[in-house]
Amino acid sequence: MKLSSRPFRGLIGLGLLTLTALIIACSEIPQYPHSEPAVSPQQSFAYQRDIKPLLENRCMACHGCYDAPCQLKLTSADGVKRGASQQQVYNAMRLEDMPPTRLGTDAQSEAQWREQGFFSVLHDADQGAAAGLNGSLLFRMLELGQRNPLPANSRLPDEIKIGTAHSFSCPTLDTFADYAQANPHGGMPYATTGLSADEFARLSQWIAEGAVTEPMPWQPSAAETASIERWENFFNQTGRREHLVARYLFEHLFVAHIHFPTINGSSFYELVRSSTPPGEPVVPLRTVRPNDAPEQAFYYRLRPLRETLVEKTHITYGLDDQRMQRWQQLFLGDDWDLAVLPGYGYSERANPFATFISIPAKARYEFMLDTAEYFVRTFIRGPVCRGQVATDVIRDHFWAIFEDPAQEAYVNNPLYRSQTTPLLGLPGQDSDLLDLGSAWLKYSSKRNQYLQLRHQHYGQRKTGGATLDELWDGDGYNQDALLTIFRHHDSASVRKGLWGKVPDTIWVMDYPLLERTYYELVVNFNVFGSLSHQAQTRLYFDLIRNGSEQNFLRFVPAAQRRALYDQWYQGHAQLKDAIAYTDLDRNTPTALDYGDTQGNNAAVMRRFAVLLAERAGAVSGTPDTLNRCPQNNCQRPDLGPEQQKIQRLLQPLAQGTGATLPVIQQLPEVSFLRITSAEQRWVYSLVHNRAHTNVAFMFGEKDRLQPERDDLTIMEGTLGSYPNFSFDVELEALPDFVAALQAARTAEQLHSIADRWGVRRTHPQFWEILSDFRQYVEETDPTQAGLFDINRYQNL
Repeated sequence: MKLSSRPFRGLIGLGLLTLTALIIACSEIPQYPHSEPAVSPQQSFAYQRDIKPLLENRCMACHGCYDAPCQLKLTSADGVKRGASQQQVYNAMRLEDMPPTRLGTDAQSEAQWREQGFFSVLHDADQGAAAGLNGSLLFRMLELGQRNPLPANSRLPDEIKIGTAHSFSCPTLDTFADYAQANPHGGMPYATTGLSADEFARLSQWIAEGAVTEPMPWQPSAAETASIERWENFFNQTGRREHLVARYLFEHLFVAHIHFPTINGSSFYELVRSSTPPGEPVVPLRTVRPNDAPEQAFYYRLRPLRETLVEKTHITYGLDDQRMQRWQQLFLGDDWDLAVLPGYGYSERANPFATFISIPAKARYEFMLDTAEYFVRTFIRGPVCRGQVATDVIRDHFWAIFEDPAQEAYVNNPLYRSQTTPLLGLPGQDSDLLDLGSAWLKYSSKRNQYLQLRHQHYGQRKTGGATLDELWDGDGYNQDALLTIFRHHDSASVRKGLWGKVPDTIWVMDYPLLERTYYELVVNFNVFGSLSHQAQTRLYFDLIRNGSEQNFLRFVPAAQRRALYDQWYQGHAQLKDAIAYTDLDRNTPTALDYGDTQGNNAAVMRRFAVLLAERAGAVSGTPDTLNRCPQNNCQRPDLGPEQQKIQRLLQPLAQGTGATLPVIQQLPEVSFLRITSAEQRWVYSLVHNRAHTNVAFMFGEKDRLQPERDDLTIMEGTLGSYPNFSFDVELEALPDFVAALQAARTAEQLHSIADRWGVRRTHPQFWEILSDFRQYVEETDPTQAGLFDINRYQNL
């Protein structure tokens, strides 16, 4: 029997009609989390060309590091898509470690970030683009900023809170109306000059069309590709020795931004442990620390950094043929072997000296000295964005120098090394609050035993006392031998050379101190860690500082040591000295000639500075005539006449103290200064160094300040990742600017100076001038250039 086709076609038509109705109905159903937002088929802007530069110049200055408000990190397309979180990375009262939230590591998709509590700022998580611009938290933040502009170059009202001390509000779309009502000036860019009409329109159109992003392009040249392959082969060699060396190198380079300095236009890379071999896409292991157990087979890989570079985290390291040859000679040239590779347990993480004992100790020390500035940067500047856990244990200005590897005891004396290695373990592995006290007692006791052994060994080794040749002179060419460290409250900076006035204190670091500091503050430190972990880290760094200072005192006449030490540890620190630190060696003499400096601490320090310059003069670099020129008549022939004039005008500021130049007490820690003429501009940093009675305690720093002893270091170029303020002065007006600073006594008078020459957050050219400071670094030291962070920019 033949079926009629007409009823069949009718059924098909009815089905199609029903399906069409369902499609139309479903198109009105809100999209739920993990669905893709609707995207306009016509895109007015390309993200990398048109949108990223705008975010780079207006937004990333606050949203570039771990302490970015609400974890909204905008330096990469992945960060933009990940969005924000109401959980803060920096929480001093956290009792347990929090799960890490590292972009590119701890989640691989937007869906995974949503499961970890991050919410979109581009689109309503429930409705995609259906709600239009009002469904975009980013747009509503920008629009709030446009509705409530601030007066040009005005001071911020008191109700606008800035800095890292206040708590961030992290509204969602559901709570945004309440946020906007309570914070009319809470729009973006926050507490700064807003977007231009064109910039706002561009971002609005991009959001309305779906906020399409794309990753930063990465197109390595043939030479770069060959270098990647060669270095990945080097790190993944077979053999027990090669495995151990590769692990040691990885644990020392995992925070580095690696580049190939002999290849023009080299990209930057990070060295990671990946579950995939060379030639395949990198899939990084998700371990919290680089020395945590991998729990699976892995390969060392170089992953390109497809993000905007931020000065704070941009700590560079170059790899080239010379470096590879040096490592081959250092680590694999000697005849050493090991029976079994060390594991990744508690003891191996806590004591790297025991873990890597098979690698010749001298090779390890020389490896670190080769790039000493890099290693000091990692723990002084470091990728930890709010570093007061570490920085409040150091003074605002000091020099760091190193023991010569030809004489350093640990790397040259096997018996001494075997006695001291068990005492060099580090706390912080256990994060429970109950572990804090026991860990402190255990590791501080071991450290003091080590320091006593060290005093005894060095005293017996040279009964005539320390000699100048025990200090590393950079082998006559390496300028990393002399470093200056500046602390800026909760961040810090490092510069090659001896800068500023002769400081109150100097660190002398041997291999055990350099390696322990690196492992305690970089390898074993967990920014997502608990209160207990962070407190253990800080308390042990206090011992490291004390040990570095005691190392320095070996080079000071025995009769002068107590007086210097008492100057560093005044007040309640004397009680802590009696309880927590080991006794000074006040008997072994020094072989250095100090002349007639008896009873004068400042004269002792100046004399040592002269001796140090004699020892390491070949690597001391440009003399700091700007800050160390008592007669104000120093001239640098390498400077042009206009810059010589600038330095003559600025020199009196560098000679003052808080008592003789009261404005120093009012200045922020770091102020950038741009001096302009019709033809060019010059850049300087005014660094306010605060004096302390001591830095031995975790709390109560304000009670230990000595503002009358504060001083100012003036540095050519930019110093620091977080400018606290900026001044923009025409060359012709520089004498008036300096005279105004010399005359200022009060905060109100400094505000008046800012009225005339200051670049406030609300300055019409705020963003352009901030960008010009970065441009200056790109012109003078392009490898080091990165965005400055304004989260600490003050309201002068």
